[in-house]
Amino acid sequence: MKIYKDFSKIDFNRETVLTTGTFDGVHSGHQVIIRRLLEISRKDNLRHLILTFEPHPQIVLQKSSNPVKLLTSISERIQLFEKFHVQNILIIPFSKEFSEINPETFVREYLFEKIGIKKVLIGYDHLFGKNREGNEQLLNKMSDELDFSVETISAQETNNVIISSTKIRQAIINHEIEIANNYLGYNYFLEGTVVHGDHRGRTIGYPTANIKPSSEHKLLPGNGVYLVNSIINGRREFGMANIGLRPTFTNNHEPILEVFFYDFNEDIYGKELSISFLKFIREEKKFPSIEAFLKQLKLDEIFCRKIIPEFYF
Repeated sequence: MKIYKDFSKIDFNRETVLTTGTFDGVHSGHQVIIRRLLEISRKDNLRHLILTFEPHPQIVLQKSSNPVKLLTSISERIQLFEKFHVQNILIIPFSKEFSEINPETFVREYLFEKIGIKKVLIGYDHLFGKNREGNEQLLNKMSDELDFSVETISAQETNNVIISSTKIRQAIINHEIEIANNYLGYNYFLEGTVVHGDHRGRTIGYPTANIKPSSEHKLLPGNGVYLVNSIINGRREFGMANIGLRPTFTNNHEPILEVFFYDFNEDIYGKELSISFLKFIREEKKFPSIEAFLKQLKLDEIFCRKIIPEFYF
């Protein structure tokens, strides 16, 4: 895979098919675009290219006080692109100045003159350029002048629901992790580093790995208990994760992600892990005593262990 981080770094090649977008989540709708991109590349012997942005435009252009939370960091997006066999990625450094480029200039001076295009592939709702004024109609108009073609991929649906990053984010927040995973086409995951916590879990028989997400903009699932897994030292390890404020003990101000891995007793402090969320178990709650808390943890563990075979594939 070749990753370019500036327009000046990529060779001009008129024989190019490209698509552009934020691709947050690289969900099953995005995957249809990617598969079609690769199909055109093979069929017509064209270089294929995905243009994406970092930081995410919503972060740069944030217009509300609520922080933007994303399905994928740029590292996670690259991993997913690679998984789906993308060979060329241009990561555009997004800024307020870049957002002011009008769509005609973007197509003519960047796509056509700097990269070279034979074909442009877009999603059904793709908008681009200053104030998101660029659209399919503009591309079709400019394609006649500049001699390239445009193909639009229709909306992708699951159970009569159009798949979108926004709908997936909402499902994840609402504990609907299995719905989100269905829309994504893979299990939602989070990359992070194992950091030291208060070590309380070890004293009560449930030693947990506290995970600090690699990106401050990463979306955490809604507070509660989940069945999760991770690949550690080449082995798939299952466990249960808690996301929340830990009201029985501390009532933190910010949610913490901690994972208890079953039948696992290795020192993984400082290790980078990818945690995949498989199933929502229950919401977080405050217990009247440590004994009541431990009783519930045991019930959670029994239930999770019972359903683990459903997730072997």
